[in-house]
This record gives sequence, C-alpha cells and structure tokens, in this order.
Amino acid sequence: MIELTLENFDQEVVEQDKPVLIDWWGESCENCIALMPAVEELSEKYGEQMHFTKFNTSQKGVRRFCIKHRIMGLPVMSIYIKGEKVEELGKDDCTKENIEALIQRHI
Repeated sequence: MIELTLENFDQEVVEQDKPVLIDWWGESCENCIALMPAVEELSEKYGEQMHFTKFNTSQKGVRRFCIKHRIMGLPVMSIYIKGEKVEELGKDDCTKENIEALIQRHI
C-alpha cells in the first residue's frame, strides 16, 4: 500500500487509471489500526485491479486537506475514480466484509 502525503496525492490518486482505495486513518484511532491487517490482505488480493493507498490524517498540516475531502471522523475508506470520490464507508460500516464489497463494486 502506498502511504499518501500532500506531495504525492495527485500522482497516486488523481492521475491513476485504476480505481483507488484510500484508507484514511489516524495514529490515535484504535479502530483504524485494528483494520490495517484486513486492508493489507485485501490489497494483496485485489492489488492488480485497484490501487491501494492510505492517508495518515495525523500528519502535520493536513487538517484543511482532510476537511476538503470531507473526512470528519475515522476510520474512512474511500474509492476514487479519475480523481473523484465515488463512494465511501465510514466508522461503523468499516468492516473487512463491507470493505471487500466496496472494492468489488468498483473493479
């Protein structure tokens, strides 16, 4: 999985030909950290069909960026196609099964 930053976001999300999954997470979000192994496993399973990335919302200077992308709580899994957010799962809906169904809808 690619670790996103403000510097590589356009290259890794906007300019991708494949659909992109972004795992929005934070260092103090226990649910986010608990989900990581499941998302890594899905990345290995579907990595040929979808570009898997993660964005640490705890990075310095990203608050406005996260608000711009409507990330108000964590965890959030978003699907972007050609730079546009097309669907996302938030908080209680972020289970391995729901994330896999989200991926399958967009590959």
